Amino acid sequence: MELTKLEKQYFGTNGVRGVTGIDMTPKLALEIAEAFATMLGPGKTVGLGRDTRTSGPALAAAVRAGLLSCGCNVIDFDIVPTPCLQYLVLDHHLDGGVMITASHNPPEYNGIKIIEADGTEMGDERTIQLEQTMIHQKFVTAPWNKLGSAASEPEARELYISAIVAQFPKDCGRGLTVVVAPGNGPASATPPEILRRLGATVHVINEPFDGTFPGRLPEPTAEGLAPLSAKVIETRAAFGVAHDGDADRAIFVDEQGRFMDGNITLGLVTSYFCRKHPGGVVVTPVSTSGLVEAVAASHGCTTSYTVVGSIYAARTMRNLMKEGKPVIIGGEGNGGIIYPAHQFCRDGGMSAATMLSLVAERAVPLSALIAELPVFTMYQEKRKTSRAAEITAHMKEYFNDCPIDARDGIRITRGGAWALIRPSGTEPLVRVYTESKDPAEAKQLMDEILGEISGYLE
Repeated sequence: MELTKLEKQYFGTNGVRGVTGIDMTPKLALEIAEAFATMLGPGKTVGLGRDTRTSGPALAAAVRAGLLSCGCNVIDFDIVPTPCLQYLVLDHHLDGGVMITASHNPPEYNGIKIIEADGTEMGDERTIQLEQTMIHQKFVTAPWNKLGSAASEPEARELYISAIVAQFPKDCGRGLTVVVAPGNGPASATPPEILRRLGATVHVINEPFDGTFPGRLPEPTAEGLAPLSAKVIETRAAFGVAHDGDADRAIFVDEQGRFMDGNITLGLVTSYFCRKHPGGVVVTPVSTSGLVEAVAASHGCTTSYTVVGSIYAARTMRNLMKEGKPVIIGGEGNGGIIYPAHQFCRDGGMSAATMLSLVAERAVPLSALIAELPVFTMYQEKRKTSRAAEITAHMKEYFNDCPIDARDGIRITRGGAWALIRPSGTEPLVRVYTESKDPAEAKQLMDEILGEISGYLE
């Protein structure tokens, strides 16, 4: 069954986010936790994690109070990457998890992601149920003698690190040097150690936990990763890897310090796994570069598209595997890759380890591996608007003579190019993507779309 997006009031594509003290408050965190605990019922156990943001302790205290007051037990994993919490929910057979993070948003933001017992983020139907519990204040608190209990897990990061290392041959990265830029987030405690245990020599920049993010903003951009590129060149590293604020994504630079688009990373990883498992299935959203489908096809693999959002890719992967389909890899073109042999969520630590194994196995520079990929040119733009739905409807009529995929906004194909026009899931924006092997064709299509929607923009 194909997954579709349902409209939610508080939650976007990846949880609730907002500016601390304005949109994201301890009161809101408390109510989210109370609603989640009410849905689970008394006696259930929930894992709690957070990133390094300065507002994390206050929001964690509110979440803990909400869970305990409704009779749920809490295991506090402290500062961990989001995929670490998701792994621990599975490993400890917990009934769910709450991750306090705003991922790649600036330092003044924070947010909450709800994790289901299967380690995936909560689906739309259950999220709407949670929201309705909040809106109507239908919390079920526990009596004094049935309140939840709190505990901690000091081995949380170690369990996650060991699980990833176990996926690869012993010392597979020996002889390679890697530079890691965790950006003062929870990745400081995990990918560097993962790579060391796989035999690599590791240098780290912006390492200390610091929720003010003094080294760079949580979103890994080409400009923000200039120090990483410089360190890669200085140390003659095989590559550099940077992580976002909750370490579920990984962005790379090659041995020449050149920034790698997330679609390139997904293309490389797809090639790596498809070569080992020809005939398998790759799962990715409609916003992903055609590069991935082209690479998959070259190894006899097929590509299954989903609506935008890692949760939809992850759940589609699970559904296809239940149907007996040989799903081998999934992910988004933003550096978020899902490894079904490990777990069903984006995992930046696993991506760093996979890149190490890939480069070591091929025994050629990363830039040479990139040069083997087919070349596509993608343009991405976003524009402020409160009329995104009108834009989608208008452009559907405008392109009515083209093949249209309307599962998330509209994705049209014309000639050798495609375009995606979709409302943002978290902001009053419309996002536009165009791509072709011919840069001029992709640019012309982008200019045409932006000109056509100009009257709807703010």
